[in-house]
Amino acid sequence: MDDAALSLGAIDVSYSSSSAECTVSRCKHSNEEWGECNSRPTVFRSATLKWKETLLGRKRPFVGRCCYVCTPQSRDKLFNPSIPSLGLRNVIYINDTHTRHRGWLARRLCYVLFVQERDVRKSMFANNLMENVLNSSRVQNAIVEEALEMSASGSSEQLDPRILGKVKKKAKRILQEMVANVSPCLIRLTGWVLLKLFNSFFWNIQIHKGQLEMVKAATELNLPLIFLPVHKSHIDYLLLTFVLFCHNIKAPYIAAGNNLNIPIFSTLIRKLGGFFIRRKLDERPDGRKDVLYRAILHVHVQELLRQQQFLEIFLEGTRSRSGKTSHARAGLLSVVVDALYTNAAPDILIIPVGISYDRIIEGHYNSEQLGKPKKNESLWSVARGVFRMLRKNYGCVRVDFAQPFSLKEYLDGQSQIPVPVPLSLEQTLLPAILPSRPNYVVEEGTEAAVPDSRDLTCEPLRRQLIANLAEHIMFTANKSCAVMSTHIVACLLLYRHRQGIDLSKLVEDFFSMKEEVLARDYDLGFSGNSEDVVMHAIHLLGNCITITNTSRNNEFFITPSTSVPAVFELSFYSNGVLHVFFKEAIIACSLHAVQNKRHRNGINGIPHNMISQEQLVRKAASLCYLLSNEGTVSLPCQLLCQVCHEAIERFIQYGILLVAEDDQEEISSSLAEQHWEKKLPEPLSWRSDEEDEDSDFGEEQRDCYLKVSQSQEHQQYISFLQKLLGPLLEAYSSAAIFIHNFSGPVRESEYLQKLHRYLITRTEKNVAVYAESATYCLAKNAVKVFKDMGVFKETKQKQDSILELSSTFLPHCHRQKLLEFILGFVIL
Repeated sequence: MDDAALSLGAIDVSYSSSSAECTVSRCKHSNEEWGECNSRPTVFRSATLKWKETLLGRKRPFVGRCCYVCTPQSRDKLFNPSIPSLGLRNVIYINDTHTRHRGWLARRLCYVLFVQERDVRKSMFANNLMENVLNSSRVQNAIVEEALEMSASGSSEQLDPRILGKVKKKAKRILQEMVANVSPCLIRLTGWVLLKLFNSFFWNIQIHKGQLEMVKAATELNLPLIFLPVHKSHIDYLLLTFVLFCHNIKAPYIAAGNNLNIPIFSTLIRKLGGFFIRRKLDERPDGRKDVLYRAILHVHVQELLRQQQFLEIFLEGTRSRSGKTSHARAGLLSVVVDALYTNAAPDILIIPVGISYDRIIEGHYNSEQLGKPKKNESLWSVARGVFRMLRKNYGCVRVDFAQPFSLKEYLDGQSQIPVPVPLSLEQTLLPAILPSRPNYVVEEGTEAAVPDSRDLTCEPLRRQLIANLAEHIMFTANKSCAVMSTHIVACLLLYRHRQGIDLSKLVEDFFSMKEEVLARDYDLGFSGNSEDVVMHAIHLLGNCITITNTSRNNEFFITPSTSVPAVFELSFYSNGVLHVFFKEAIIACSLHAVQNKRHRNGINGIPHNMISQEQLVRKAASLCYLLSNEGTVSLPCQLLCQVCHEAIERFIQYGILLVAEDDQEEISSSLAEQHWEKKLPEPLSWRSDEEDEDSDFGEEQRDCYLKVSQSQEHQQYISFLQKLLGPLLEAYSSAAIFIHNFSGPVRESEYLQKLHRYLITRTEKNVAVYAESATYCLAKNAVKVFKDMGVFKETKQKQDSILELSSTFLPHCHRQKLLEFILGFVIL
């Protein structure tokens, strides 16, 4: 790609700075609001300029509104039109005006006075937890059940009291590990320490005052609140509690993995509201369910909710190693749903939370992405991490609270509508890859095959409801995450200027891409003059970027480092902006696949530059399924085919796709003037491309045909979008190539290790186009997709799974078709 800009916008705001270096000191304290919007011309025209000219001077988008389909009543509550205009606040900027005192001494002691005036009392938190949980009927029954298993008699009448006493002691030990003992004094002390620490290594921690107003209003309803943040760093645990503490909101009980249960540190976490749970609930040697542990966990959570306590749960289970939001693990969420069913609380309010960092305190996860085993946490590693943090600066942080919604309203609403049948990847993708196999018909919105779609006690329905709820939450939390300056700079250097770029040109493209993000209703985690922001991001990305001084005009030349660890790190931060363009990138790669197929096969009577819109939708949907572990394009309540139609409509609005003359009126009325929920598309029937092109049923006559704009700006924009998915598709296609030499059965961990070694070798030998395609996360996701597609047959064992090729993919020709299907989307 040459130096034409991605797009053009006309908004810039003041990122106050005293020099061209990374000294953004005034931004840290004084620039809490969005700033003034000033029109600024650029020398490059936008790929989407005509569509966006009406957006000039727009305000900062307000993110995180709850779904108007699933929770319409919650959407109207706790929100008023003035909330979006309340602006931002830097949480760690504290002076005497934030206390009740004034004067010189108040200014010197403002941190102490501030934390002392926070409303934290012992009576706010749960009491008698141990007794209430141990004395509950469910835990007592579980104790008896486990004692019977250990007893030789197997009869409750002849139960040995010693065995029963031993199980009771075990239950007490489990509960002592699990229960938090919140200390208001330690919360205040930690608040003061964190104010000092955060001011030393963060420029600012921004929150939207309107979002906090909604959370405060939710706390006044006397209902338990569940905060569900994305998980990117270990500091997430403290960050959310600190923000709530600063705004006089009760600290939540935090569900933490037992890997953090280390001496001294674990005591601190418990005093701050953390409670430890196993990363795997069933850790018995025989692999069976641990009934006692499950009962204690369920009753413990129910008791917290009954006492109207707040919870903080990380649905991803672990920190994201890729920079993308991981798939939700709904285990603990199902416990919350069960608590509502058992009337532990009249209702529960759900609050998804987005957290974005300029740079995470861990810096990167390169060692794990290179295949090295994760190091266990220890007191020494914690102390070393704190010492390392004090010597560095990590830029800005943004915390976004989505609009609270009623869990009861969501579940009641879902019980009134048919639940879609969860289709496996084998059902959705195999007919597109192997058209000779039985033809599945993908009908979105089909009723679930359960006895009664309103019977929430039905286990398949309950599982699907909870899975949909978790997906809803993670989609909203991800949508709420602000895009940071390091995300945009890393993305531009990897997928637009991989060979390097002048600083002035990088600044112009940064400004343009910032406007692209805003135009898609995603918020930014920075403000200010683009040149200062870019210098700030370059400074934070550090060794990942090389800066040289060119002879012409004394211009700086910025080049991304080519070493594998540096590219992995840049990819991590670049993935922070991937979700903004993910849908459009899907369409761009699908355009390439459809065009390639038409050029190879040809179609009688149809110009070669024409593209069937329905065929493009089917291609895009199949790519969405293939990359389902890398990103989500739609909510569970949305139709995937309709979301793809809307993405194509946006391309038409951009002028990137042109509707054939005869179909102009039809496309305008059928797409531009209707909302997605009002349109009822035909069921999406998977057919091979050959069937589409040789159909005898007049499909071509009914279909709408599109042409791709050949303008330079549009072609470069399409190329940029295609490159965004390049590393993902290269990893998946390389995994498909690796299957050709598969010799099984083999343990999954061993196969994954060999595949990852193969991807790393391709990168080291400069065979790979994208070095970041060799990350361990992509290798793991590729294997998971192939298992779900039915390429591998999986046999579970105690500690691992055994993989072997399924009968469908034993023929070499079928493995070749899988490779060809993936390569169809790849730009060679």
